[in-house]
Amino acid sequence: MKENAKILICYNSPVSVFSVYNGKRDDESAKANDLSENNFIKELEKVEQSLSKYFTEVKSLAVDRNVQKVINNINAFNPDVIYNFVESVEGISSYEWCMAGLFELLRYEITGCSPITLGNCLNKARAKAILKSRGIRTPEYRTLKKTKRFTEKEIKLRYPMILKLMNEDASIGISEFSVVKNYSELRKQFNFLAETYNQDVILEEYIMGRELNVAILGGRALPISEINFTGLPQEFPNIVTYDGKWTEGSVYYNYTKPVCPAPLPERMKKKIHKTALASYDALNCRDYARVDIRLSNDGVPYVIEVNPNPDISSDSGFARAAAATGISYDDLLYTIANFALIRKKKNDSQAKAG
Repeated sequence: MKENAKILICYNSPVSVFSVYNGKRDDESAKANDLSENNFIKELEKVEQSLSKYFTEVKSLAVDRNVQKVINNINAFNPDVIYNFVESVEGISSYEWCMAGLFELLRYEITGCSPITLGNCLNKARAKAILKSRGIRTPEYRTLKKTKRFTEKEIKLRYPMILKLMNEDASIGISEFSVVKNYSELRKQFNFLAETYNQDVILEEYIMGRELNVAILGGRALPISEINFTGLPQEFPNIVTYDGKWTEGSVYYNYTKPVCPAPLPERMKKKIHKTALASYDALNCRDYARVDIRLSNDGVPYVIEVNPNPDISSDSGFARAAAATGISYDDLLYTIANFALIRKKKNDSQAKAG
């Protein structure tokens, strides 16, 4: 029997704000809409159908910067829970946490992480500072301001290094050119990123080793996933790029294969799970998140990023990790919605008691 609850799926419609998304200079094939957003639109019907098995009313709403219209549409439906899939507003990633804050100001319960967690995790330097304050290993880094000049002596990091956009996710701006071996390569890639995306850049030491990630559901660490780069040409660094995630037929897409569970000794699995859960707690995540880790060649896990509200499409790594522990896709979506419903019921009960 369906639960008597109204679920509103809020998401952002695809829109192009950059001339290129995959971080590669002069790549005509990349001059299109953000493929990560397009892929979600294809999944939206599956999500609606799945949630409709459990709840009496399920609707979807695309949000944009017409805030009053968004408010009117939400209030008209008056949902018990907003299933928050908003990752940007009209392509602006920094508005992700703002929209979550708007939902909370309207006093609607939302799935996933709180606005402050979304904001802290989006700013890679801030997230790394929080992790370091808790004693969690993360690669040494520097922030490169988009308008400020810097010299080679100021860097004080060891090569190779990797450059990433400060406030983007979905691997936007990350390509084989992101890993640099000398100052000339660093300067060239920095100039490209700063000019193309008009953002600050984070520069960090590149950890040679294995690429792992840990999906966390309700404070429970799911089986560890690994990205297998077997077959990737030697001149390409073993990293997760935009092309590897979203551009079918690209070199990275063909040789970026997820493996779950990752083949690891039991002691190492426990060590990685402990690191991932500590990171989840440090950023005050809730409901679900994914922690990306580089396992160095000498067996040290370094947290690369903490991803709140990560991709949970049916073919995502998160869904794959859930399946590895016996959680179906329908159950995964229901579980996340139920976390928010439980919070709502608790808050409603406290309000009546008060």
